[in-house]
Amino acid sequence: MLSDLLYTLKESEFVFNLFGYISFRSGLSLVSSFFLVIILMPYWIRFQQRVFPLGQPIRNDGPDTHYSKKGTPTLGGVLILFSIILSSVLWTSNYSIYNYILILTLILFGLIGFIDDFQKVKIGKGISSKFKFLSQVFATIIIYFTIKYNGFDLNQFSVPFLKNVSIDLGYLYIFLILFIVIGSTNATNLTDGLDGLVSMPLIFVFLTFAIFAYVLGNINFSDYLLVNYMKGSGEIVIFCTSAIGALLGFLWFNSSPASIFMGDTGSQSLGASLAVTSILLKQEIVLAVAGGLFVIETISVMLQVSFFKISKGKRLFLMAPLHHHYEKKGLSEQKIVIRFWILSFLFCLLALSLLKIR
Repeated sequence: MLSDLLYTLKESEFVFNLFGYISFRSGLSLVSSFFLVIILMPYWIRFQQRVFPLGQPIRNDGPDTHYSKKGTPTLGGVLILFSIILSSVLWTSNYSIYNYILILTLILFGLIGFIDDFQKVKIGKGISSKFKFLSQVFATIIIYFTIKYNGFDLNQFSVPFLKNVSIDLGYLYIFLILFIVIGSTNATNLTDGLDGLVSMPLIFVFLTFAIFAYVLGNINFSDYLLVNYMKGSGEIVIFCTSAIGALLGFLWFNSSPASIFMGDTGSQSLGASLAVTSILLKQEIVLAVAGGLFVIETISVMLQVSFFKISKGKRLFLMAPLHHHYEKKGLSEQKIVIRFWILSFLFCLLALSLLKIR
């Protein structure tokens, strides 16, 4: 929007030519979303403390160290989403349908998360798991038909490591999309359990997809790296850098000890938007690799539940998700967070190697 307006002035001043470059606009989107969060978050925290004094409820069976977090404001995701959406709209060029589908994803899943968070701060209990799941399914179906209506290929599943090799799934692709979107949504939500834990891995994964989007949207780079050129997909970089900037700003306040939590508003919508990014770029496997930390956390919960049922009451981990297991073992919160950040960084490096392994 704003970038298109400024770019029209290039004839009068050559400096406005810069707004035609994705690299320049991506930097602006990151900086603008970062400062939006930095400037507005203190006011948002004080507002929540005044209006929602109950803050974040703490589970009774959790680590003892978490009781000190009781009452912490938990609607940080609202400001994250506001900053991402505003920055994306300002710096996206030619009303890119890619980014507006991603914005729709943020809004739909952010709304589900907000209803859950709002109930928690008002009555101390969120929405039921059944309602949340059905809402996620409904939102995913809306996104599926929006993508399909805009002419995107939703039949072919790209095979990693190989160029121009894909599997025709036909109408079965909708079930794959449901699995990817809902799985990613809940995986990031499960990982959001310690101060700052989920923010940096999300930043790493968004950065990974920003690189993929830039390469796939550039005919020269895509040809050199033997990946399929996708016209216009480079604009996804703007959305990704907006998310990175907002998350960096949020981490400023969410680092231990956290002044505010992301809540389901942020974790669910960001996880869903990563999933939809991978679908739009036809890089679904990259999401599983780059988001390896989220996958591990989810598997730890699945193993815990299955083992508990099979063994009739015994536990495989001291507590699930996995980060709580290490808390129970006595590791400090900061040490767990940093180690998980390192793992996430390594997973993203591995995902980036898929650009060359073809």
